[in-house]
Amino acid sequence: MKFLYFLSVILFVVFAASCSREDYVKNVEGDSKIVVEGWIEQGDVPQVILSRSIPINAVIDSTTILDYFIRSAKVTVTDGVNEEVLSLRSDNDRVPPYVYYGSKIIGEVGKTYSLKIEYLDQVIEAKTSIPNVINIQSAEYRKNSSTDTTGFLYLNFNDPALDKNYYQIETRVDKTEPIFVPALYGNLNDDNFTSSSVSLQVTRGIYVLSKEKYKPYFADGDLIYVKLRTMSKSGFEFWNSWQNEIINGRSPIFPANTSLKSNIKGGLGIWEGYGQSTVLIQAIKK
Repeated sequence: MKFLYFLSVILFVVFAASCSREDYVKNVEGDSKIVVEGWIEQGDVPQVILSRSIPINAVIDSTTILDYFIRSAKVTVTDGVNEEVLSLRSDNDRVPPYVYYGSKIIGEVGKTYSLKIEYLDQVIEAKTSIPNVINIQSAEYRKNSSTDTTGFLYLNFNDPALDKNYYQIETRVDKTEPIFVPALYGNLNDDNFTSSSVSLQVTRGIYVLSKEKYKPYFADGDLIYVKLRTMSKSGFEFWNSWQNEIINGRSPIFPANTSLKSNIKGGLGIWEGYGQSTVLIQAIKK
């Protein structure tokens, strides 16, 4: 049986028309696996979103999609010394709007974090570490001409020549996007850098709950947060496969012939630790 990943970017269309219900999947045709999107950033608490994989022959509509969101799991994170059970909260800025949050464990560079999910008769496990932080050196909003009202961000940072690093760039436009959104082409392998001094254009990503038509650029007056995240090879492989599906016009939920990469034992998805450097840019008219 071929399985389809749940990812928020695709389920938004169906979810937006759905009503609230507390049912869980009881009888799903074929086998079903737990799908994990979990992370812990340096300086922040662990967060986990859970769903079930959807069999390719399943009938999905606005009345059934919420059945695949998991809201009754026991989610535990440990750093080798401290352990905590994450609490479920409603978060209407995400799809699904249910996130398991930590409160005591805070991400630290170099530490390893273990994830354990217990749901019905299933146990899902994964491990991740937070890599070193690479600081943003500068970020700038540029336009092609002074008469333009839109432009792109340009980011500069130094990639340590003796270390192997993987990166992800995210942005958030204040008062428009309540969460950080992965930039298009924003997953970077330093094998492709020609020097340790890196300068690149940032293309705005897709926030699926936006009420506005997607635009790859930023606009005059925008207050923009830009984040440079470091991650592991497995994290890069996951996000790169996700990015490839989006850019190639295919759905990550309905991949053409491959599944997204995963580091989850007993399930699907990603549990990843991130180092992060964030700066704030004002898109000033010039």
